[in-house]
Amino acid sequence: MKCKIKIVLADDELLFMQGLKSLLVSQTDIDVIFDAEDGDDLINKLRTATVLPDIVITDLKMPGLNGVEVTKIIKKEFPEIKVIALTSYFSKPFILNMISIGAVAYLAKNSTPALMIKTIVEVAEKGFYYDDRVMAYIQESLTNPKDKNTKSSFDKRFFTKREIEVLYLICKQFTTIEIGEKLFISPRTVEGHRNNLLLKTEVKNVAGLVIFALKNKIISLDGDFN
Repeated sequence: MKCKIKIVLADDELLFMQGLKSLLVSQTDIDVIFDAEDGDDLINKLRTATVLPDIVITDLKMPGLNGVEVTKIIKKEFPEIKVIALTSYFSKPFILNMISIGAVAYLAKNSTPALMIKTIVEVAEKGFYYDDRVMAYIQESLTNPKDKNTKSSFDKRFFTKREIEVLYLICKQFTTIEIGEKLFISPRTVEGHRNNLLLKTEVKNVAGLVIFALKNKIISLDGDFN
């Protein structure tokens, strides 16, 4: 039997949070284990919880501890919990800042219910979810306009050919099973390559692998790996 995705919500806008909660509890594969009225409430509840969530969906603008501060604390004290940032301000600086501190997805509050559910499922299955606009923002932020044609000094021989292939497919947001099917290897072998990539790059999660690959020009959003 497939385990439910355990979710915690944090938002000081009660009406919005109750609406979101109603949407999520109607899903058979999602379990909202508790909610929090602000950042302080969220952190206090996480520290005393007997069951921790897989994903925290937190508003960025809250009284007391805001979403940025909450995300930093979660990544330090609860590194296995994935954070989805939720905000009314879908702007490039906000997005890049949240990604830099560990958010694995970014949702505008006016997103459709379908996109909300899709994002949660993608994060649960793949560890992160960045749509095309967010991925474009990331790539733009890592590209020096004055030096677009300069190759990265990173030596890709540090990775095996198979690790490069797995990294490319991770960046294209395929699941472990899908990567295995494309490369004709088992999911366990894919996980082994992914773990090797995490060790070699010294990043903490698959979202970090995406940033690493783009920063070092190992893959391009416009084509295959370089």
